[in-house]
Amino acid sequence: MSNGWNESARAWIATIGDRGDWGREHVLDAVMLARIAGKGFRSALDVGCGEGRFCRVMREHGIAAIGIDPTAALLEEAKRRDPQGDYRLGKAEQLAFDDNTFDLVVSYLTLIDITDFRAAISEMVRVLKPGGTLLIANMSNFASCNPKGWVRDGNGQPLYYPVDRYLDEFPVWLAWKGIEIENWHRPLGAYMTEFLRHGLVLRFFQEPEPTSGDPERDKLYRRAPWFLVMEWSKERA
Repeated sequence: MSNGWNESARAWIATIGDRGDWGREHVLDAVMLARIAGKGFRSALDVGCGEGRFCRVMREHGIAAIGIDPTAALLEEAKRRDPQGDYRLGKAEQLAFDDNTFDLVVSYLTLIDITDFRAAISEMVRVLKPGGTLLIANMSNFASCNPKGWVRDGNGQPLYYPVDRYLDEFPVWLAWKGIEIENWHRPLGAYMTEFLRHGLVLRFFQEPEPTSGDPERDKLYRRAPWFLVMEWSKERA
């Protein structure tokens, strides 16, 4: 990874604590936790673990988690916050693990960061044990197709959130608080086709509601939601 990417990663780390950013804390975490708690998972791989937050969460629930990430700055922070954790430099498109290794594979807002997402999904399925679970949190495909955000009136009030180029696949550069990051838009069907091509079975799908307690922000999110959660299972032979 480039020095620029590492600098953006350090800037992002500085904006969040252990509760994560707004979307994780107030939209996704409750759903993700409900999908792992008390399910009997013993081993997990967190693909794109970032600063290791969800690895620490999984360990609190008795799951031995390994985190991989391609960004050295994020792994340094993960190891600083959790010296006993298992965090490794690696890319989703080429996982350095044997076939059928993990009960649970997690991609928590990482598919949108991966250029070759088809190779990444193939690798995640490969390392997943038969009967295991692939848990995905991803950006809404309706949101990801519009890098410019809301159209607003002369007073800055949001009028509508446009959808454009939905069926295309293309990179989107986002910038906030001094952070720049490349995400990818793909239509939902592109992801679904890959999961189904590998014989996975969809067990859970949700577009979570916000729970921040901030009426204005929650109302805006309900008008143009940003996230979805999927759980897929790898069938036994």
